[in-house]
Amino acid sequence: MRIWQAEAAGLLLLQLLIASAFAADLRNPDFETPPTNIPKNSTNQSIPLNSTINTLPGWSYQGTVQYVISPSQGGNAIYLGQDGKINQTFKAVKQFDQNYDYLLTFSLKPAQPNCTSPTSVTVSVPDRSVVVSFEKKFGNSSSWQSHACYLGVHGNKELINLTIENQSTNTTKCGVVLDSFIFELIPNPIDYDTDFWFGYENGKEITKLKKKLVLNGGFEVGPAFSNNSLGGVLMSAESNPAKSPLNQWAIFGTVKYITTNKNYKVPEGVAAVELVSGKSSGVQTTVTLKKGSEYHLEVFVSENNDACIGKFKVGVQAGSIVHDFVMGRNRRGNGRSFSWIIKAESSVTPISIRSSATTKTKDQVFCGPVMDNVIIELLVSYGLKLQISILFVGIGFLATLAQITG
Repeated sequence: MRIWQAEAAGLLLLQLLIASAFAADLRNPDFETPPTNIPKNSTNQSIPLNSTINTLPGWSYQGTVQYVISPSQGGNAIYLGQDGKINQTFKAVKQFDQNYDYLLTFSLKPAQPNCTSPTSVTVSVPDRSVVVSFEKKFGNSSSWQSHACYLGVHGNKELINLTIENQSTNTTKCGVVLDSFIFELIPNPIDYDTDFWFGYENGKEITKLKKKLVLNGGFEVGPAFSNNSLGGVLMSAESNPAKSPLNQWAIFGTVKYITTNKNYKVPEGVAAVELVSGKSSGVQTTVTLKKGSEYHLEVFVSENNDACIGKFKVGVQAGSIVHDFVMGRNRRGNGRSFSWIIKAESSVTPISIRSSATTKTKDQVFCGPVMDNVIIELLVSYGLKLQISILFVGIGFLATLAQITG
């Protein structure tokens, strides 16, 4: 990692650590604290709950709800029948009068693996409601899927009622099992940095006019990873980057947010994005450029999921200019940077990265290329570099002169 990138990443990480220190915690988010009045040493794996008899610590519930005891699968969970609903009211964080984007990660799976229709839940808070569905093309129906959704901007210790409700129809009557609810709080807005940067690259001392043009270009700002998200966190389509769980980026189709674990190795930093829903999947952001100026655009693409079959085809578009490329597979989990020189056609330039092919594993699970480290840098002319050098030499001379005469 380049020195200026490391420093910028450090500042961003500090902001996020501060946010995490004051994160709003749900009570009993993984349902490990059992309901009241459950017989000790019960051998039942699924215990129906009755609001007049049982209380579920931290949660209220309505309809058909069961407590699922499954120690062999890493912990307990909750089952929602066709009319099942759970909710919890929590207090939003207030710290330095800062508001936060609330991102929710949770895990779900069908209660009946042979259910013919999508297993869906509606996640709601005041002023926002999101439908999240388990999709078999992204994993086996007997396994957990982790999903993330954006729940709006909150702060000032406001009370927020979080509701999760089963969306099965009268004809399908499919149940859903839920677990591992976790919030990620992102400062709104994030203070992305811009500055002159100096450092070393490939053993040589260099000077660059560095402006952070692509906000969250390394995809470091996004939802939390829970213990059930070893297969990544799925994020559904969201055309508005201000309401996306992937900060600053709109989402096309479905993408997967990944971190380094036993299934993945992220190219740089702690997170990256896998384009998993074939030709429909991708991400897009908007950058502010100087019209007529030339820039260096760079995208790192990895074949992280070595179970994929076939070649990756990716299109990168900056304004009206499109660059398509094909990346062969060597099944080593390697990747490479693709770069171009672009000329800004206007001051506001959309940058999009999309998959133009559908790749699957031998088990027909969708997979795709991993994106990371999207960078746009202004091409600094030799004359401007010389002016910058002279400027700082002059500042150094004046500082030395002040010391001598002082």
